[in-house]
Order: sequence, then structure tokens, then C-alpha cells
Amino acid sequence: MGQNQERAGSICVLVVDDERPTRLLMEKELPRAGYVVTSVESGEEALEQVRARDFDVILLDLKMPGIGGMEALRRIRDSGASAEVVVLTGHPDVDSAIAAMKLGAYDYLTKPFKLSELEEVLRRAAERKRLRQENAALRRMVAQREPAPLIVGQGQAMTTLLATVRRIAGSDANVLLQGESGTGKGLIARAIHDASARAGGPFLVINCSGFQDQLLESELFGHEKGAFTGATAVKQGLFEVAEGGTLLLDEVGEMSPAMQAKLLQVLDTRELRRVGGTRVHRVDVRIIAATNKDLAQEVRARRFREDLFYRLNVVSLTLPPLRERTEDGTAGYPAKRLSPQALQHLAEYAWPGNARELANTIERLLILAPGEVVGPDDLPANIRVGSGPVRGASSLAEMERLHLARVLAETRGKKMQAARLLGIDVKTLNQKIKRYNITL
Repeated sequence: MGQNQERAGSICVLVVDDERPTRLLMEKELPRAGYVVTSVESGEEALEQVRARDFDVILLDLKMPGIGGMEALRRIRDSGASAEVVVLTGHPDVDSAIAAMKLGAYDYLTKPFKLSELEEVLRRAAERKRLRQENAALRRMVAQREPAPLIVGQGQAMTTLLATVRRIAGSDANVLLQGESGTGKGLIARAIHDASARAGGPFLVINCSGFQDQLLESELFGHEKGAFTGATAVKQGLFEVAEGGTLLLDEVGEMSPAMQAKLLQVLDTRELRRVGGTRVHRVDVRIIAATNKDLAQEVRARRFREDLFYRLNVVSLTLPPLRERTEDGTAGYPAKRLSPQALQHLAEYAWPGNARELANTIERLLILAPGEVVGPDDLPANIRVGSGPVRGASSLAEMERLHLARVLAETRGKKMQAARLLGIDVKTLNQKIKRYNITL
């Protein structure tokens, strides 16, 4: 068996042929054209190779002792291998080659063949595999319904941040985005992708806090048919689907220690195995991780792996919260102030859309309110409800603190119920309770 050193970006070909001269020819000539070649002499060895690693194209002779080419093809297809198969046959066996194509082979060549003809078929087969991966990526992107990014900010903090985004976009380095919920980490990640050389590739997002370990592992790394109950077909994970693009790991700080270890291994080796599988799949993906936690503090508390933190934290960006970007909310608009009655209504509103809804409401008031003072009649109809003392609320942060305290009081300290009313998860609610020192 011969094997050349694998090179990044090369087309990996598995040659399966019991004729030694054919194998030697492939091992000698194909690498000169940029292919990485592994050769074996039997169907049994071919299946071992396919179980062990991923190939772009398999060049398969139909006439071999032991497991013949047709049976090997059936088993390769049943294994869920993503490689395209090109079969080799003699002139009298063209009917067999056509039958092989009905079983899923991409094309066939009759012996003897010209090297230029072989290289063209291999190139087209590898291109077909790439297009299948891109189509899978597009389907996932459409399913996510990711809107076009819109970043609004004219203040010094955002100007500096966006300048940094432009500087790091040209690199392939992993990026860690830290900041409170609602500060725009997803938009910044998309901006980095769009300004990078990977802009033509997929941009996919997964919220790591939204899945239990088994499902998160399946979403990230894929699974083989029968890997667990409900795994009725082979599924590519996001690392494979995002090939050549960018993968945003949102809320990465919520990963369990077991998942942190598995993610670290993939980042270290740029290889993965699907759940329930043994085949190695190479991946070329830029990772952007986002979290509303202080990951350095999480490392000190031994809740997040230090080695994974350094892997993700090649470039770190901290997004300032809205309360530190007041100039962004008023840029281009005349200054206005809230009347005590309007401020009271804002403090008592539930804000189901959280910080984003608040920002949109403030911007609307700056544009539409006719005078310098915003009164209750200027507020949207859904906010003009309730009354009561403002209790000294003088900032957005104080308004949020008061509202959190009211909701927690109404739910008698039941965090799950309060979180549902607020439109946030319990972990975010706990962080806010701690930040504002709210006593239950």
C-alpha cells in the first residue's frame, strides 16, 4: 500500500485495484497533479480505509478477488461515506459499470484509459462532492433564516470596535466575542465573516446553551445512521457543513466539561468523527465563539477548560453594553429627555424583546417625539400602561433593575416563571440578579 503525505486543500483519492502496475502508476502520476493518493489492493482493505478516514473520490476496480468492486460499492454507500466513486472496468464489462452507477457510482472509466481523462473525471467528481456540501450548507443557512447584519454605532467605543473587526477579518485566527446579552455579538461575528476571505463560504450559528450534550455533539459533529435512537440517516454536522466558511459558537461558556473536551480535540486536529462513526473527517472552518460570561473568571473557577479558552481566545473582542454607548442611541438626533410619567411607563413595561426592543423604542422616540420632552402620549400604545412611583430611576440600567425586581416580586421569587415573563433564560436572569444585587 502506498500513501502520500496529505496536503491542505488537496483532493484525496483512494485507489482500489488488485493490479499492482495500476496502483504504482496512480501513486506516481496523480500526486504530480496535486492529488493525495492512498492505494489498496482489495475491497476488504478499501472498506477499512473508508471506515478510518474521509476521501473525496474513490477509484474502484470492479474485478477483484474476495469482495468484488460491486459489493465494495454497496458497502461504501451503506456506510454513509461522502466520497464520490468512479469505477474502473474492461470493455466487455460496460454493463457492469452502468449497473454500478445505478448503485450510486458517479462515473466509470474503461481500461486502458488516458491519464488526462482520469484526471478530468477525478476533478469533476471532487467538484460534485464540494457542491453537495455547499448545498447542505445553504439548506442549513436558509433554515436558520439569518437576517442581513445591521450594525448601528457612531460612538467612540463602536468606532474602535469596528476598526478592530476590519483588521482581524483577513486572518483565519479564532475570535472570542465577550459582552452582555443583546450587545450585538452575532452581528459582529457576521461582519468579521463578511469582511474575510471566507465571505463566499457558509456562515452558520449554533447556540450551545440550547442543546443537551448528545444533541449538541450531533449538531456540531454529525452522526451516523443508527448512532442513537432517532438517528435514521447519516447527518453531517455544522463543522462539515460550514466547510470553507465560519461557524459561530454562541454561548460557548455554557458547554459542559465533556463537550469542551470534544471541541478542543477538533480545534487541535482539524479532524472529527461523527457520533457513532469511526471515519475521520477533515474540516476547514474558522471559529468565532461568543459568550456573555467572563471566560477568564470561568477558567479560574474551574468551570471552563484553560486550554480551550486559549484556543478560542486568539483574538478577543469585548462589546460594550448599551449603557456605555449612549452616544450611539442619540447620534444624528436632537437631545431629548423623558418626563417623569413617561419614565414611569418605561420602567413598568415588561420588555419582552429585552435590550433590542428597548433600543428600538428609544430610537423611535428620538425620531418621532415632537418636543424636547418625551411625554406618556408619545410612547407606543403597548407601553402606555400602569402607573406608580419611579423610585429614583435615572438611567436605563436603573430602569432594568426596577423592572427585574417588580417581576420577581410578582412571581414570588420563582425564577423560571420570571424568566418566561422577561423573555430571557434562567442563566441570564441569575446574572442580572447578581449584577444588580437584587434580594429575593
